[in-house]
Amino acid sequence: MAVTEDRPLAPHGLPGHLVGFVEALRKRGIPVGPSETVDAGRVLSVLDLMDREAVREGLACALLRRTTHRATYDGLFDLWFPVAIGERDAAADIELPYRDDGRLDVPALRKMLAEMLADENSGGAQALMAGQLVEQLGQYQSARGASFSSYQALKEIQPQTLLAQILAGMTTPDMSDFETEIARRTARGRIDNFRRSVEAETRRRVAERIGRERVASYGVARQAEDVDFLRASQNELAELKRSTQRLARILASRLAVRRRHARRGEIDLRKTLRKSMSTGGVPIDLVNRKPRPGRPELVLLCDVSGSVAGFSNFTLLLVSALREQFSKVRIFAFVDNTDEVSTFFDPHTRIDEAMQRIFAEADIVGFNGHSDYGSALTSFADGFADAVTSRSSLLILGDARTNYRDPELSTLAELVAVAKHAHWLNPEPRQNWGSGDSAADRYQQVIEMHECRSASQLTAVVSRLLPV
Repeated sequence: MAVTEDRPLAPHGLPGHLVGFVEALRKRGIPVGPSETVDAGRVLSVLDLMDREAVREGLACALLRRTTHRATYDGLFDLWFPVAIGERDAAADIELPYRDDGRLDVPALRKMLAEMLADENSGGAQALMAGQLVEQLGQYQSARGASFSSYQALKEIQPQTLLAQILAGMTTPDMSDFETEIARRTARGRIDNFRRSVEAETRRRVAERIGRERVASYGVARQAEDVDFLRASQNELAELKRSTQRLARILASRLAVRRRHARRGEIDLRKTLRKSMSTGGVPIDLVNRKPRPGRPELVLLCDVSGSVAGFSNFTLLLVSALREQFSKVRIFAFVDNTDEVSTFFDPHTRIDEAMQRIFAEADIVGFNGHSDYGSALTSFADGFADAVTSRSSLLILGDARTNYRDPELSTLAELVAVAKHAHWLNPEPRQNWGSGDSAADRYQQVIEMHECRSASQLTAVVSRLLPV
């Protein structure tokens, strides 16, 4: 239940509201076509709209194609189909403990929450408690007026510190160690679920003030492929690594299509004209030259310093998965010195193990220990001049931040002149190229540079650039 308020209805009723929800899914990278939208409309026509969880699951079945879309879908569903509007009136059934001075009794509230989380049948009460915490503790005054914060709501309660109290209410002295461990994991899960409930309640209340579209832009989980490499959390990077094989399959299929088209070869004008003699000189049947396909060689020059580690790790993992698409792959890593690390990568080696070996065994850190692209290019040209040939495709990975050292543009120009193809993949936004110690604006005068801030952007660029 919720406090009723005078709010404008959707301009086109429930169908218009559903279309708005679908558009929000598309903006967050979830592919939803017209047929899925029609299916979702049919789902709503047969479900009990008062059963919110049935609506959630029904729309998920109609709209989602991958399990990786679920977290984003749930976040947007909570905004477009909120559990309540305004302050929950049913939350009055939860009596929070107050002190004599009228302020909340935090120790008593923590005890109350611990007892609630220890009870497996208190799911509904936990949701109401989350609403009360956001209302009572989560409010603050922002520049635009009153707003809500999940951090503010949980700051004093600190549910993550209640594990021992919750566990005491879930276990008995005669439990085995195995049963105790199960209870401990269950308790951690309930704490995490409660935190998520508070965060969802906060997003709902904020969305009522500034609009759900704006909250969706920053408060809903992004697809792993759309995460900014330079801002990704550890969990997002882990999800990216799990999606590598799928992205590699996509890239491999695109390359296969391009190779299939390339097998036709160029038009042989002489043979075409000779064959047209039988049709009065009209070239009805085109004759193609027989192509001489050969898988290209790939040379990867990769900055593995901390500033671009997430981008480099993912790209190396992706290229490793695509090895069979090339006749030869040579991988070079650098910080301020370049060394070959091709042997550290194979189909059975985890990227974490490979990176550990790179820093432990490879000679990639020279005198300074900070990113120095000029020094790295020079050491590459001096020590591995035979790596780049007229059959090679050279890919350089890095943000081009040289720490104000000489970028050695002439050395890069020599490498680009020898290679068949040469491209630079930069994880920084294009508007930052050339700012501060970035030499990207100077490097792009020598080599074609591409912005690759996310996995989806990287996949699109690589699939377009890799030769067939």
